[in-house]
Amino acid sequence: MLDALGRARAGNIDTVIGLGGGSSMDVAKLIAALCHSSQALSDAYGIGNLTGERLPLVQIPTTAGTGSEVTPISIITTGATTKAAVIAPQLLPDVALLDPELTVGLPPQVTAATGIDAMVHAIESFTSAIHKNPYSDMLATQALKLMSAHIETAVHDGEDLKARTAMLFGSLLAGQAFANAPVAAVHALAYPLGGHFHIPHGLSNSLVLPHVLRFNYETSADSYATLARIVMLGAGEGSASDDAVSESLPDYFEALVDRLMMPSKLRELNVPEDSLPMLARDAMQQQRLLVNNPRKVSEQDALRIYEAAY
Repeated sequence: MLDALGRARAGNIDTVIGLGGGSSMDVAKLIAALCHSSQALSDAYGIGNLTGERLPLVQIPTTAGTGSEVTPISIITTGATTKAAVIAPQLLPDVALLDPELTVGLPPQVTAATGIDAMVHAIESFTSAIHKNPYSDMLATQALKLMSAHIETAVHDGEDLKARTAMLFGSLLAGQAFANAPVAAVHALAYPLGGHFHIPHGLSNSLVLPHVLRFNYETSADSYATLARIVMLGAGEGSASDDAVSESLPDYFEALVDRLMMPSKLRELNVPEDSLPMLARDAMQQQRLLVNNPRKVSEQDALRIYEAAY
């Protein structure tokens, strides 16, 4: 990040184009914001700490996952096991260009992981405890409808442009959703997995998702019923009672992960069992995200979730 920023300053650039996945676009945001600024990157960490104006910014995603092309958030690596967020309205791009042909070459495992990441954005936005609102709900449900209907085709037939288009647009809508109603415990527990064991972010999300959904069930049953009906329609499944369908949401995602041929247990990624308490402690540092969770998460709760995912 700092090397790219130095090159941009030396080149006296006047426009920034971010091309790639979420990490590339997040770096592009910060280059556009800091290129002609005297503010240190470390002073911009957090919410609303970025000062000044940015250069014109165009974002072109090559994955259907992060939604970074439409969010005011940049996540960057700050150390061997740590990441930091810069959240500010200046990071919203001027233009987001979606071209599904740029995602055709994604390998199936990357398509699956980034797709689950985008679906998690929609789910956590729809159940967000603090800023959930009709606008974010509309975006989240439409995103989940598109992605649940097309993710399996996109993974198993990567040349299908209809599926690729639906995933890319669904990812954008999910990004807009969580930019308005932020994500929560799934992401909070996923970040330490990426930091310590370099598990890709979307895969980290998928590993803990069913277990966080079960943990949140007692506060989110009504929301789950709505979401479960959306994904079941996308999968061509029939109807059921509200209680039955809401309880089925974690099971649906466990089955989906299996159909997408993704790892489903931490042990499959060589995460040591004795590291789970450390992961739980680290997850507690993500209070920016945990405050959005519909059910309060303690360190012991986080440990139980990791144990269930192990």
